[in-house]
Amino acid sequence: MAEENQNSSQEKTEQPTQRRIDKAKEEGKTVTSKEMYVFSSVIMLLVVLYFFSFNFKYILANWKELFYYLNLSQDSNSLLLALKNTFFKVFIVSVIIGTPVLILTIFTQLFVGGITFSLKAIEWKNSKINPIAGLKRIFSIKGLVELLKSILKVVFLFGTSFYFLYYKTSDIIQLSTETFENSLITAAGFFPILILVLLIVLLLVAILDWTWQKYSFIKSLRMSRQDLKDENKETEGSPEVKAKIKRLQLETVRKAIKQSESVEDVKEANAVIVNPTHFAVALKYDVGTPGAPKVLSMGRGLIAQKIIDKAKESNITIFRHKLLARALFFTSEIGSEISEKLYTAVAIALAYIYKINNGENLEEPNIEIPDDLEFNEDGTQRK
Repeated sequence: MAEENQNSSQEKTEQPTQRRIDKAKEEGKTVTSKEMYVFSSVIMLLVVLYFFSFNFKYILANWKELFYYLNLSQDSNSLLLALKNTFFKVFIVSVIIGTPVLILTIFTQLFVGGITFSLKAIEWKNSKINPIAGLKRIFSIKGLVELLKSILKVVFLFGTSFYFLYYKTSDIIQLSTETFENSLITAAGFFPILILVLLIVLLLVAILDWTWQKYSFIKSLRMSRQDLKDENKETEGSPEVKAKIKRLQLETVRKAIKQSESVEDVKEANAVIVNPTHFAVALKYDVGTPGAPKVLSMGRGLIAQKIIDKAKESNITIFRHKLLARALFFTSEIGSEISEKLYTAVAIALAYIYKINNGENLEEPNIEIPDDLEFNEDGTQRK
């Protein structure tokens, strides 16, 4: 309990790791900016309207035709047909305008923070309908920033528009004294500039909002030193497990080196027990001396083949017995005596080899291995 309190009280001063960011995205959390959406949507709407201007006469004729048919509709059938045509045309216009806006909005999110698909983001949460939690969100620092951002945007837009119109006051006053055609020409001279200035202001506001949203997102994912340690344990394992794995790896390397170096000692062995090529164990025992047979060399795979080749070069008898070779390999150490449980089996094998070396012609003896020393090739006990 004390440790948990200590962890919760630690300051989150460390930058989030990539794993923490990826996990947040899996939960549907990512950087997003409403002001970027506003800016990109306004840009696309202006582009669509610009291309619409080349077909202005066609659009105006269709709009006029729409009201014309509505005015001529006398019965219910013709009225329904007129409404059907109306909704269809409105739908087409909505698709023409909405599709490019939707596409640009998607690309905007890709640019701002990427798109994530997460079912966790739409899971039901009681906090969403909790009025207290809602008030906390409204009167939080984030809510205050959103309010200040909205005020700043309104001030910038209205202030820029007011200053621009004030600068063009003389031209605006002349509109009332000119003909309609000349007024349109005069307005067309400064209106695009006003739009461009407002777009620049929207872009600045969008960049400020995007910067703030990135900062808030990273800040919400900051980690304490204990969080970093816990995450490191989850990804790479605890230090104890890592140390144990490293120790086992070093032990495996040490054994491999020792086995490779011991091949030269095969020439001093009395016999080599093989299985028939996967495992090889070289044994030495001097008759009449105290103690049990010793393992001079042993190995598996390539080292086993080297032991067999060395034994053939030195005219050492090679005795094939699958279970005995495995039992010796998995229970013995190079330079040490064999296991007590294998005394009888090895004694029978060495006696047979001794008689064979003296020229006797004998049948291969039946050697029994204790049940708990019967191994498979991977070192597991046979069932």
